[in-house]
Amino acid sequence: MTLPTPPGGRGQHAAPDAAGQSLSAWAAGLPRQQAPARPAPAEWAPPAPAPPRRRAGVIDRHEAPDFPIADYARHSSSSADSSSDDATGRMPGLGDGTPPPPPGEPAGPGAPLPPRPRSTWSRMQRRTDGAPVDPDDAPTVAHPAVAGTPPPPPVDAHAEEDAESLFDDHTGGLEVVVADDHPRRSRRARRAAEHHEEHDSAHDDDHAAGDDAKPRRRRPVAVVLSLVVLAALVAGIVFGGKALIDLVNPADEDYTGQGTGSVDIRVEEGDTLSDIGSTLVEADVIASVGPFVDAAETRPAATGIQPGVYGMRQQMSGAAALDLLLDPATRLFSRVTIPEGFTVARVLQRLAEETETPIEELNAVAADPVALGLPAYANGLAEGWLFPATYDFEPATTPQQMLQAMVARTVQTLDELGVPEDQRLRVITEASLVQAEAASPEDMGMVAQVLDNRIAIGMPLQLDSTVNYASGKDGVTTTAEDRANPSPYNTYYARGLPPGAIGNPGEDALNAVLNPTPGPWIYFVTVNLDTGETRFAVTADEHAANVALFQQWLRDNPN
Repeated sequence: MTLPTPPGGRGQHAAPDAAGQSLSAWAAGLPRQQAPARPAPAEWAPPAPAPPRRRAGVIDRHEAPDFPIADYARHSSSSADSSSDDATGRMPGLGDGTPPPPPGEPAGPGAPLPPRPRSTWSRMQRRTDGAPVDPDDAPTVAHPAVAGTPPPPPVDAHAEEDAESLFDDHTGGLEVVVADDHPRRSRRARRAAEHHEEHDSAHDDDHAAGDDAKPRRRRPVAVVLSLVVLAALVAGIVFGGKALIDLVNPADEDYTGQGTGSVDIRVEEGDTLSDIGSTLVEADVIASVGPFVDAAETRPAATGIQPGVYGMRQQMSGAAALDLLLDPATRLFSRVTIPEGFTVARVLQRLAEETETPIEELNAVAADPVALGLPAYANGLAEGWLFPATYDFEPATTPQQMLQAMVARTVQTLDELGVPEDQRLRVITEASLVQAEAASPEDMGMVAQVLDNRIAIGMPLQLDSTVNYASGKDGVTTTAEDRANPSPYNTYYARGLPPGAIGNPGEDALNAVLNPTPGPWIYFVTVNLDTGETRFAVTADEHAANVALFQQWLRDNPN
């Protein structure tokens, strides 16, 4: 049966035990001073649920005997003062052979007090020795409910009995349940419960899903397509990367063989082997520069490739192209050698013959000092300014370019020799006389000294070379009529140097004029035209004897 709630606050109604008496009825006999009043909370708040827990030394209430609380209270003071429990440590009537009192009758005054379990009752007793209070022993404090919290539902007696029955087991004993106030354990327990609930829910879902929840196997077609796509990506990366590398750094490709057809390429002044290779690539003579340069590194002669035009073939190997460039016959140019002492007329004729250039075009340029590029101190005279040397003229070279190159070479030589500009016309003129009269470089310095000695004393130069130039003849001999020509170039007729050169002197003649061989000579004559033997004399008699030797040579060589 259900007993009314004892005064002093809300309590739990215990379910009837095996003897037919509830725990509430048993506790009703306690003195009021022994049952501390619990303060009623301002508003009801549901307690936090805690899992039931069995503790060591707890007595199951179903095995506890029914005895009056009054007798227990009467002997509580003596029990509290005792330092130990009975020898058995058990309550009377619990297995010690003492029969419990009949229901409804109080135990006798001499009945022993029931023992208090150490693990539970000691914690319920307040400490009076000044030791720190365990937080678990702190009195329960009611807190006001948060504003806006709905009022608690009415208490149902049967619901409390059902909740209280949850803590009962089937052992038949009295169980004292102590709530677990430790927040960590409560939180850990809740997490474990939630985990088990989620696991059970997922397990149920898997069973409900059935075969649909099982992973499906990949089909062979999808695997093959994936492999094909992967292979395509790899191939694209490989070939695309190779194309990019070839674009940034082209591979050194090379043709094979000696090539076919013909093409002209030009090597400029100052071109390196790489420059020449690039020119060959542009003309499709070779495929790339690398093989050509590699072949040239093993051929020391490759560094001597001269500027000019070369007749090559297309699509040749790098090595074959190098061999062709080193062949002198490959170079397309006209090599023209102008000897020292040649007059302008003879120079133009040589150019026309060697370069297949019309003589009329050459004469027209030579007659125009501006087109010829003569310096102002040349006095408009082309004679003496076409420097004697060997020239290589390419097929496309114009007559003006040819003659200008010769004039530029003369000016360059005068610059190198350090001849002042106001002296250059005189030096060129005298050097042309030395070039025409001296048979060897060793005699040039002495001839130059004879000319200076005669000019110094006002004596006519009397040179047959000037007579023939004035008459337009060739040779070393003159006639009386030739020597009577009133031309300013006739040194028999006019004193001093002629107005201009009678030929184009070389560098040796120019050096002889600038550095004549010191000596008192007034006369000189070549006595042997085959050997060029020349004799110098100071007096007229010495000179007459030398002239006789020359006449004898002429008789011996009538042709």
